[in-house]
Amino acid sequence: MTVAQSQIGLISSAPPSRVQKRAAFVTAVVLLVVFFSALPFAHVRLGRLDVFLPIFATILFLTDLISATLLYAHFAILRSWSLRLLAGGYLFCALTIIPYALTFPGAFAPNGLLHAGLQTSPWLFTIWQMALPTTIIVYSTARNLPSQRMVRSSVATVVAVDACIVAALVCAVTWFLTAHEDMVPPLIVTVTDTAAFVKFVSAFMLMVSIAALVSIWLSQRSVLDMWLLIVALAWLLSSILLNLVDVRFDVAWYANRILAVASDSLVLLVLLAESTMLYARLAMSVLARQREREGQLISINAVSAAMAHEIRQPLTAIAANARAGLNWIRRAPPNLERAQRAYEHIISDTGRVGEVIQSVREMFAGRERQRTLVDANDIIRETIALARGELEDGNVVVELDLSEPIPTVPGHRGQIRQVLLNLVSNAIEAMRHVSGRRRVLRIRSEPDEHNGVALSVEDNGIGVAPENMGQIFDVFFTTRSDGMGIGLAVCRSIVEAHGGKLYIARTGSHGSVFRVALPGSIDPDAEASPAPIRTQDMR
Repeated sequence: MTVAQSQIGLISSAPPSRVQKRAAFVTAVVLLVVFFSALPFAHVRLGRLDVFLPIFATILFLTDLISATLLYAHFAILRSWSLRLLAGGYLFCALTIIPYALTFPGAFAPNGLLHAGLQTSPWLFTIWQMALPTTIIVYSTARNLPSQRMVRSSVATVVAVDACIVAALVCAVTWFLTAHEDMVPPLIVTVTDTAAFVKFVSAFMLMVSIAALVSIWLSQRSVLDMWLLIVALAWLLSSILLNLVDVRFDVAWYANRILAVASDSLVLLVLLAESTMLYARLAMSVLARQREREGQLISINAVSAAMAHEIRQPLTAIAANARAGLNWIRRAPPNLERAQRAYEHIISDTGRVGEVIQSVREMFAGRERQRTLVDANDIIRETIALARGELEDGNVVVELDLSEPIPTVPGHRGQIRQVLLNLVSNAIEAMRHVSGRRRVLRIRSEPDEHNGVALSVEDNGIGVAPENMGQIFDVFFTTRSDGMGIGLAVCRSIVEAHGGKLYIARTGSHGSVFRVALPGSIDPDAEASPAPIRTQDMR
C-alpha cells in the first residue's frame, strides 16, 4: 500500500525529493536568521498595537482551518489514524484561536468579550501554543505503531464527528477559563505585565516543543514529516522567545507571534503546492489518456480505411474476371479455355486480397516481415498486368522504360507491388478527365546510388495543385470526392520502412511524376516492417 501511495505522489506518503529537502533546509535557515536577529532585542518594549492581535488571529485561524481541510482530504485517500489526529489537531488550533482573540483585552473590546477575566486569554494562548507540538508528538507516535488500522467510517462521518468533538472541547475550555478564572494560576498581573508563574508554563511549553522536534525527527519518512519537522523547529524557536517575554508587547512577544504565523503557514503552503501539482499531474494523466483514446480511434479509422482502399483493386479485378468468365461460358459454343483463365485470375486475386490484408495489419502493428531480393522490373510488369482492366477502361497507353539489367534490392515483393499499384491507380484517375491529348502512363526504372533502384510513375493528367503539395502524403487527405486519403500515406509508410523515399519529383498542369527510391542494402534502423502510419496530423 505504501508503494502505491508513493506512486500517487501524496506528500503524506511520498519520500521527499532532493529539491524539497533543499527548500526545507533554506526555510530552516531563514527561520534561524529571523530568530537570532530578534534575540538581541527580545526585551525591547514596543508600542501596543491593538490591531495586531485581530490580524494575527485571523491569519492563524484561516491557515490552520485550511491546513486541517487539506489534511482531511489526504485522510480521505489513505484513511490512516495518524493523519486524522494531525488534521484534528490543526482544527483544534483553528478553533481555539477564536476565543483567544475575542477575550484578549483591547482586540475587540477594552476588557475583551465573552465576559472574560484577566487570565482567560493568556491561558487560551497557552493551550493553543502547546496544542500543535502535542499534535505532532501524537501523530509521530500513532504512525509508528506496528498495527495501525485504517479508519473504516465514511469521510463525512469522520469529519463531522471530529468537528463536533473539537468544537465541544474548545467551548468547554473557554467556558471553564471564563467562568472559573479564579481556579487557574495567574499568568499576568496587568494587561501588559506577566506573573511569576508564567516562567514555569513557558518552560513546560519549551519541553513540549523539544519533544515534538525529537519525535518527528526520529520518525520522519515523507514530505509531510519533513515539513512538520520545520514546523516543530519554528515552534521551538517561538517557545524560546516566549521564555524571554517579560511584558506584553515587547520584541520577544511580537516575534513569538510572527514565528507562530510562519510555522502555521509552512504546512499550508506545502499542502497547497503539492495538492496543486498533484491535480496538475492528474489532469495531465487524464489528457494523456484522452489523447491515447483519440489516437486509438484514429488508428482504427486508418486501419479500416487502409483495408478498404487496398482491397478495392483486387476486388474490382475479381468482379471483372467473374463477369468475363460468365460471358465466356454463356457464349455458344462456350469458350471454356478463356473462362478457365478468368477464374484462375480470380483465384490469384483472392490470394492477393489476403496478402493485402496481412500487409496492412503488419503495417499498423509494426511487426517485422522477411525480405528477399526482388527484381523491380518484374514487379513493374506484374503491376501493369494487374491494372490492365483499369488501364483499358481509362483508355490509357502504357510506356515502359526499364533499364536492363537492374540491381535487385531487398524488400517485400507484395508491398512494393502494392505501392506501384496505388501510384498507377492514382495516375489513371488523374488522367480520367483529360481530353484533346493521349493519356500516357510512363513507368521508368534505373539504377540508383549505393546499388539501389529508382522507379518513377509519370502521367499527363491534371497534376497536383501547389497548395496541396505539403499535405499530399498526409493521412485522410484527398482531393477526390470518392477518395479515402489513405493510399499515398500507406505507400510512403511502406517505402520508408524499406529504407527508401517516396516523393513528387515534378508536377504541373500536364501531369505529375512520383519517384520511388529503394536502397540496395537494408538500413539497420529500418529493418522492421512498415512503421504504423502517423496519424498525429489529424488531432
